[in-house]
Amino acid sequence: MKHAPVFTTLGCRLNTYETEAMKELSAAAGLENAVVVNTCAVTSQAVRKARQEIRKLRRAHPNARLVVTGCAAQTEPETFTAMPEVDAVIGNSEKMQPKTWAGLAANFIGKTEALQVDDIMSVTQTAGHLIDGFGSRSRAYVQVQNGCDHRCTFCIIPYGRGNSRSVPAGVVVDQIRRLVDKGYHEVVLTGVDLTSWGADLPSAPRLGDLVMRILRLVPDLARLRISSIDSIEVDDNLMRAIATEPRLMPHLHLSLQHGDDLILKRMKRRHLREDAIRFAQEARKLRPDMTFGADIIAGFPTETETHFENSLSLVAECDLTWLHVFPYSPRPGTPAARMPQVKGEDIKTRAARLRAAGAAQVERHLKAQIGHEHSILMESPIMGRTRQFTEVSFARDQPEGQIITARILDQNGTQLVA
Repeated sequence: MKHAPVFTTLGCRLNTYETEAMKELSAAAGLENAVVVNTCAVTSQAVRKARQEIRKLRRAHPNARLVVTGCAAQTEPETFTAMPEVDAVIGNSEKMQPKTWAGLAANFIGKTEALQVDDIMSVTQTAGHLIDGFGSRSRAYVQVQNGCDHRCTFCIIPYGRGNSRSVPAGVVVDQIRRLVDKGYHEVVLTGVDLTSWGADLPSAPRLGDLVMRILRLVPDLARLRISSIDSIEVDDNLMRAIATEPRLMPHLHLSLQHGDDLILKRMKRRHLREDAIRFAQEARKLRPDMTFGADIIAGFPTETETHFENSLSLVAECDLTWLHVFPYSPRPGTPAARMPQVKGEDIKTRAARLRAAGAAQVERHLKAQIGHEHSILMESPIMGRTRQFTEVSFARDQPEGQIITARILDQNGTQLVA
């Protein structure tokens, strides 16, 4: 019996988006009886998890043809071609090309010949893959950028994604119009290094230009969100949108990584501690209801207790609410892997302290919402999110996919109760 391919996604939202595009490409090609694993390479643990997932999927689907793609396949193709469970390995550029899936469907050849991983640095364009959104029927994600021109010392992602390249504004606007016409009330702009959008396009527009253009040309879009940004690269138009455009949601996820200037320098980040604090203060001054998420790495090589304390205090100084804490792990092939490493037990302890600080900030944020009315986009009949991306639970069913107004009565764990 023939079956449609089974897809498994590891890693970021961009991978999830691209998996949806691959589903359409593979369906158009007629690929059957296959398992496709879209891998992540952000840490050594992510690669290890990919190998574990592949072995598990092979046991669950012994007669299927197993295809591995994604960032780990791009950066370590030999790791996966060496696995007896794997039938084909395709790179990040190849996975988005119809001819790749047509070839797999027409003639699933042996493992060595099925290795399709070219030089990602030679890729100069990112297509706007027109999918109908994914996840809940309330929110759609639109890829507007891929790759990264920066070379942070801890990060392998540029070698998995290539250099920065942008989807033209007109293509983005057309896709968002299409999604709104299909009933989506919220769109999230996503990419690897979102604030670099436009640098490779004619006249080098900025992310703020794209945001303002979307809001002007798609008046029926109720909510626009921006995924993770590099605050030092935020342009004047984006700040203007934060100040003047209520349809741009008051929630920004910041790629901060650390709170100490020396560690930031060793990471090859482009901002200093004061830059992060100044941006957070300015954004909140323009939009008092703004909330921030942030990525912070605990235990980066050479980090002392004093360096770490600067990260810990940054949580309060920037008034961060939603923390993504990453215990540092050396990634082979990156400069940081060759630096003096912090003891594993110290990394674990520091990550726990950061998470505790984040949990306290969440608690503080939730308590401050009790008694207030919020505009809530329902992701399921009993759960929605506020404009600040806070989860709200309901005892009674609400209209899924719609925006409702409700008063916050209480909190329960990391959710509000309405």
